[in-house]
Amino acid sequence: MGGLLRHIASRLLQTIPVLLAVFTITFFMVRAAPGGPFASERNVPPEVMARLSEHYGLDQGLWHQYVTTLGNIVLRGDLGPSFKYEGRSVNSMIAEALPVSLELGGWGILFALAVGVPLGVTAALWRNRWPDRLLMTAAMAGVCLPAFVVGPILVMIFSLWLFWMNPTGWFAPCDRILPAVTLGLAYAAVIARLTRAGVAEILGKDYIRAARSRGISGFSLIVRHVLKGGLVPLVAYLGPAFAGILTGSFVVETIFNIPGLGQLFVSGAFSRDFTLVQGTVLLYAGMVVLMNLAADLAVAWMNPQARG
Repeated sequence: MGGLLRHIASRLLQTIPVLLAVFTITFFMVRAAPGGPFASERNVPPEVMARLSEHYGLDQGLWHQYVTTLGNIVLRGDLGPSFKYEGRSVNSMIAEALPVSLELGGWGILFALAVGVPLGVTAALWRNRWPDRLLMTAAMAGVCLPAFVVGPILVMIFSLWLFWMNPTGWFAPCDRILPAVTLGLAYAAVIARLTRAGVAEILGKDYIRAARSRGISGFSLIVRHVLKGGLVPLVAYLGPAFAGILTGSFVVETIFNIPGLGQLFVSGAFSRDFTLVQGTVLLYAGMVVLMNLAADLAVAWMNPQARG
């Protein structure tokens, strides 16, 4: 138990320089881009522009802005005010958008698991035969289809042709289906391939042969003896996968007009909203680190040899 706690503490301490590097790179990159948060304003007198810059601290030196912004984040958890949305703080905007992105990511990963795991197990049971080749070919096709291709195709079929679902929005429960499928399809393909490899390896172990000799077979053999060891590679992948689903959701959120973090990030990038971009990128980085840590802990629980 003590070793596990030390491992968690060590991983959390390692995130500090990572998050600092992410913040620093983002801070200077958004300010190096052409234009500024008020560049789109028309017919604004110079004195008004000077007042805006003073109000948001943009009249200070770049390093002064960096130290002030970093201090506010570290000491108070304050990501600052939004430059585009007057009177709104980045903290409140993220608090509204984060549950939407988490729900979308959750549905996406559930779809990926519900499709990928059964296909992978089936392919492993029919290894090197036509069902295996067919399923793995389909999985490879799924990996090669990006979300910005899958999304419009699904909208065209299920919204414009069949009229079964809304093309955009996040209101009715059925509005979750197309975005979740779009987001989770590529990950379902990867999960199927990982599951197939892990289960096929376990099926060749001596203790599986011993279980079969005792009369254990079929569904009982798969659930009781094969899945726990066979899914270890999959569990190790789930952390990066869920992190990738969250960080890649801005494409899906833009296609389906979903009010999540991705939509905020795109809006902030186009309007040069420095604080909004910084806040969303920093949050994404933190979630990636936490998801990877959770996957490491799950692998350690499932595989005692991985505990060190």
